[in-house]
Amino acid sequence: MRSVGLIALATLILFPGTAPAREEEGSRPRLEEMRLVMGKWIETQQIISRERNEWQQGREILTGRLDLVKREIASLEEKLREAQSGVSEAQAKRNGLVAQTDELMAARKQLADVVTGLEVEVRKLFRILPEPVRQKLELLHQRIPDDPAATKVTVAERFQNVIGILNEVNKVNNEITVAYEVRALADGRPCEVRAMYVGLAQAYYVSADGQAGIGRPTAQGWKWEPSPAIANDVLTALEIIQAKHSPAFVPLPVKLQ
Repeated sequence: MRSVGLIALATLILFPGTAPAREEEGSRPRLEEMRLVMGKWIETQQIISRERNEWQQGREILTGRLDLVKREIASLEEKLREAQSGVSEAQAKRNGLVAQTDELMAARKQLADVVTGLEVEVRKLFRILPEPVRQKLELLHQRIPDDPAATKVTVAERFQNVIGILNEVNKVNNEITVAYEVRALADGRPCEVRAMYVGLAQAYYVSADGQAGIGRPTAQGWKWEPSPAIANDVLTALEIIQAKHSPAFVPLPVKLQ
């Protein structure tokens, strides 16, 4: 019914001549008023339509921006999770490295304690080594630190030094070593002699004029005693070592300690 009324109203506005002549003058103000209202209504509808279109466009723009913001937020959250995961992994690795470092430091201290004990024993051993061996190992012996707590020498180098000394000592202990030395003879005068060390436990010497003696290691160093009776046997043993005499059994006195 409303649509029919609007159509009739529009007809009257567009075709005013169809109204009865007698009502033309009285209805003119009313028609003008209706035209004005109808124009306002059309203008209002146009405004509403334009606003609706603009709102729809704005809504689409806002929706697009909202989706973009949501995607950015999701991306940032994913990166944040990855960063947190990376931080957790880095922290775990750091904790592992710290634990490993602590273990290495503890092991290093144990090794330092061990090598310090070995160095003490090597110093004691060095005092009872034969003079030729001591001369040979003097440089390695000097590398043993006087104060292990203040030394800058690494534990590995200290172990290497100790092992070098012990290897040479072990080698000498399984060999017969011949050296020219100066010894005090029975009459007290110094004389050059040939000394024969049997490992690290026993030694013998003989001079060019047949003076002989026996040497044994003690805590204060080697102790030498004259023993003229063994001179010929020592000379024979030396000649066998130098391949100047055929191999033979040579009896020499030995004192076990």
